[in-house]
Amino acid sequence: MPHATGTLRDPTQVRAFDPAAVTGRRLAPPAAGGPAHLWLLHAERHRAAVARAVPEVLDARERARAAALRVPTDRACYLAAHLGLRLLLGAYLGTEPARVALTRWACPLCGGPHGRPGVAGDPLHYSLSHSGGLGLLAFAAVPVGVDVEAVPEPAAVAEAADALHPRERDELALLPPSARPRAFARAWVRKEAYLKGLGVGLAESPASRYVGTGTEPAGTDPAWLLTDVPVGRGAAGAVAERVTRKW
Repeated sequence: MPHATGTLRDPTQVRAFDPAAVTGRRLAPPAAGGPAHLWLLHAERHRAAVARAVPEVLDARERARAAALRVPTDRACYLAAHLGLRLLLGAYLGTEPARVALTRWACPLCGGPHGRPGVAGDPLHYSLSHSGGLGLLAFAAVPVGVDVEAVPEPAAVAEAADALHPRERDELALLPPSARPRAFARAWVRKEAYLKGLGVGLAESPASRYVGTGTEPAGTDPAWLLTDVPVGRGAAGAVAERVTRKW
């Protein structure tokens, strides 16, 4: 399925996350019909704050999942991103971050309880991604999906090319080898953001969706807005938002 597309989210609309700046605050939630609120988090910058807050804010399941990650940087990024999620949900919803009731909605493919993540009562939609020390979080009044990924090494691109749509593989083949990793990353985050927004994730083959590898997402379907998100050098980001108005 193609998508309604935006070129690049305005960098000024991507908010820098700081635990101290949102703890205890009340934030106005995203407006109906308005764009998603995007937050970019750098895990290493908040290591001390995360260490202090995690025992009080994250639940036992979240702490266990973090402990199961063998790579220390992956564990630190997971903890920072999930702490950021709870702090921001608490600020948007006016509740204690540790008391936010996280849940999973039914999968659209099989009906199982592993669809889009959400908050009990459905007061606000959100999506979360973390990779390579970065966390990207989106909050919206409509279903939303977000993804951030480090630009892969050339060898990894060659190994993962089969996960792309045939047209995207053809596009990569026309590029010089040095340009292929970033083009692959652009396509991959667009796919993941959209599939997360649908609530199916990688249960659906990413090769079935054409989103393009170029500097603009591909497609014209008005059901979803797919936009690249600036996240700095060495990484790519994208957000998919269900459209409720004309952009």
